[in-house]
Amino acid sequence: MAEVHIYEVIRRPIVTEKSSMLSDEQQQYVFEVDLRANKIQIREAIEVIFDKDVHNVRTMIVPAKRGRRGRQTYRRKSAWKKAIVTLAPGQELDLFNL
Repeated sequence: MAEVHIYEVIRRPIVTEKSSMLSDEQQQYVFEVDLRANKIQIREAIEVIFDKDVHNVRTMIVPAKRGRRGRQTYRRKSAWKKAIVTLAPGQELDLFNL
């Protein structure tokens, strides 16, 4: 396991239409997390930082976006890791209620 400090695990919340719908209907919140972090570290970070009970954590790696100029390819945006965190019933994060 990679040693990642608990405050370096979560990079930022992802606020989109889909993530807003998930947070309103299913108590699921979407975060960009460190590529080295695993589900256990993500769970601990959410529980310590926000003081909430985490029910489930799902992760996925969003691939890099590539561009083309003629025959040359280049990387427009590098790969990043997304985590969908489900909280225990009856709990919500005030961070997303803007």
